[in-house]
Amino acid sequence: MEDPADITTMMAVADANSNSQRLIPGTQATIMCCNCGAPMVWNPAAMCANCIRTRVDITEGIPKSVPMQHCRACGRYLNPPKLWVACQPESKELLQICLKRIKGLNKVKLVDASFIWTEPHSRRLKLKLTIQKEVYSGVILQQVFVVEMVIHNFQCTNCHMVAAESTWRAVVQVRQKVNHKRTFYLLEQLILKYKAHQQTVNVKEVPDGIDFYFLHRTHALKFQDFILSVVPCRKKVQSEKMISEDFNNNKISAKYSFSVEIVPVCKDDLICLHPRQYGALGNLGPLAVCTSVTQSLKLLDPLTMKRSELRPELYYKNPRPVLMSSKQLTEYIVIDSELTGLASGKMQQTELTLARSRDLGSNDVQFRSISHMGHLIQAGDTVMGYDLTSAVYNEANTKEWPNLSLPDVVVVKKVYPESRRRRRVWKLRALIKEEEEGAYKSIHKAAEDDYEDFLQDVDLDPELRQRVLVYKDPAHFQLDENAGTVAPTSRAVEAMQPEMEEEEDSRVVEDGGEIGLEDMLDDLVLGDEEEEAALGEGLGGDPDSDGDEAGAPGAGGPAKKKLGKGSSERNSPY
Repeated sequence: MEDPADITTMMAVADANSNSQRLIPGTQATIMCCNCGAPMVWNPAAMCANCIRTRVDITEGIPKSVPMQHCRACGRYLNPPKLWVACQPESKELLQICLKRIKGLNKVKLVDASFIWTEPHSRRLKLKLTIQKEVYSGVILQQVFVVEMVIHNFQCTNCHMVAAESTWRAVVQVRQKVNHKRTFYLLEQLILKYKAHQQTVNVKEVPDGIDFYFLHRTHALKFQDFILSVVPCRKKVQSEKMISEDFNNNKISAKYSFSVEIVPVCKDDLICLHPRQYGALGNLGPLAVCTSVTQSLKLLDPLTMKRSELRPELYYKNPRPVLMSSKQLTEYIVIDSELTGLASGKMQQTELTLARSRDLGSNDVQFRSISHMGHLIQAGDTVMGYDLTSAVYNEANTKEWPNLSLPDVVVVKKVYPESRRRRRVWKLRALIKEEEEGAYKSIHKAAEDDYEDFLQDVDLDPELRQRVLVYKDPAHFQLDENAGTVAPTSRAVEAMQPEMEEEEDSRVVEDGGEIGLEDMLDDLVLGDEEEEAALGEGLGGDPDSDGDEAGAPGAGGPAKKKLGKGSSERNSPY
């Protein structure tokens, strides 16, 4: 007996592809099957559905069992011909890879494909496929069948390299010739924000910079271009070291080194411009303060309130070291502040009367200075500035300006009370870095001070805050019944301060330094599945795309733990 459902399906498809008018159901003329003689509704083959199935198998040529390669170490699947991809179980990415492994699907029309649940430890994946194909003349046959994917464990080329302790093929060496790490902390946050670190296999910190290791030359070049687009720097000459050579296939295996040099000028540094730079920037300076570091250096002349940007190309044509850096700042007390009426954006010029904090009670030496921070500074505030009356610097940096008159003090920043640091309820994430062997405690202490200065810059500078991702510190927040974030009760106790401190705090808020809850992100920790997916996105690639030896680098299982999260909570700079 014919299955009524199969006959109905077959005839519906035949009617849909026929040029004749569709008949009213129940009025079709019946004929006898030419093979078995069973009554049936007419079709171009003049055979019933069962006879067509016995004579024609549209799944012929399509294998019912297909092998599939899977890396045991990193959990990725081989996407032919050479790409290894991390996929979630029963995901569309995994389904796409499975369908590409099944031969013969290009000769039929694939209508539907779905997974059939199997035991996770069975090393089997079952696909339910629905296909259509035209048989005889004008008869379209539809059939449902199951294909079993047999998973075989292999070791991908990336895991093979890790096991062989040949874990990198390209390194990007980022250097800056300064005595602090503030620019690298900004670069670190930009790398985390744009997830540029996902393709690294190791990050090593050295005294004057950071080394980023990659398994592909193309990944290193892409990362180098990213560094050039976020901080002012230049590329230096790359080097190549050959590891092995295949004369038969005319291929080589080599390691590549790329160097990036960041401009040795940081925020709040004092610089004396070269005459050519002075003219190119519209007669700015020549004595200027660096107010911000983006793709270029943002400079400001406190005397004229002119602002301009110094591109790295222009800087390296006539490179000039900084006249004084943030490590040479001196603390001053503001005795009097009077606005001059000159402004540039939100910055207002003010004339200050200053005294060194260390001189209070010992002498009455005062200094007069012009500053661009009139919108922040009031009488009684504590500021940091450069004492040019007793400064020691290289006179070669100012030899082009023989008639240059240096001011006594150049104020660059305001000092806020220590209570502000205790009120900090946010944090930044950090890269997982490998520390160079033989680091001393003094280096750690200097790095902690530099990191605290960077946190203060993030706290005070809204423009810098927009460039980084700020997260809520779980130590200062808790969840309520509605899964909302609220401050703990201990915060209410800290809010009860003396009246003088309340006035001081209110002025801090007016400065725009405190970060609101709307600017903070929840400190989300990815689960194992999300980590594997992120790992697969970062490590996927064609191993031969950089022209190296076939089977060259990707990513490995042992490196997975280091790369899966990519960042950690920053309690200290290390």
